[in-house]
Amino acid sequence: MSEGEEARTPDEIVDHENEHESNYKPPPEKTIEEILQIDQEDESLRKYKEALLGQAQTGPVVVEPDNPKKVIVKRLVLVAADRPEIALDLTGDLSQLKKETFIIKEGVSYRIRIEFIVQREIVHGLKYVQKTSKMGIPVDKMTHMVGSYAPKTEIQSYTTPPEDAPSGLMARGGYTVHSLFTDDDKNEHLKWGVDFRNQEGLERLKFLAGDEKVLSKLFKYYLASNLISFYMLYLFEIHLQPF
Repeated sequence: MSEGEEARTPDEIVDHENEHESNYKPPPEKTIEEILQIDQEDESLRKYKEALLGQAQTGPVVVEPDNPKKVIVKRLVLVAADRPEIALDLTGDLSQLKKETFIIKEGVSYRIRIEFIVQREIVHGLKYVQKTSKMGIPVDKMTHMVGSYAPKTEIQSYTTPPEDAPSGLMARGGYTVHSLFTDDDKNEHLKWGVDFRNQEGLERLKFLAGDEKVLSKLFKYYLASNLISFYMLYLFEIHLQPF
């Protein structure tokens, strides 16, 4: 962090990103009724609109009448090969997610599946933005273009491309991930945060627990590596583009 720069909360980081996005201007938002009325004499366009709108062309699609949102994010699922899926319920009290630490194996390849409902109107340019930090220092940021979706009564989903979990000595430990589900019009559909931890180091400690000498050496090695990590962060300023 540069001199004079104040620490920002996750909310301020997201606001900062919204202020500094590209100059891309999304087209004016149109209702389903307006889309249906455009170029009705064009047969090919009419068929395209029918395919795009699906259920919505016959009338309003409202899945949760008491919820005014157009996009309702239901779950986030962590999908890794040969491992049980880890599902996070995003419909309740999101502050409870911070009370748990989710375990992921070091270096494993995984995907993230986001399950959501679109109701009332078409939503344009959905985006999933994810910012990862370690010890309060930003270490990674990803933006996934999810796409545009018409209202449906069924749950719709988007799965990210494969990513590799952090690996190596310097990458071990706990991480905090702040996620944002937004769109071209900068609507904030949902924002949440979770903590996760690499599993590899814990498995090795358990395996070596029967040998006190090896365990003692491993602990000293682990302590020294963390001191080195803090010293490196002290020496070098890390400037990463925030949300």
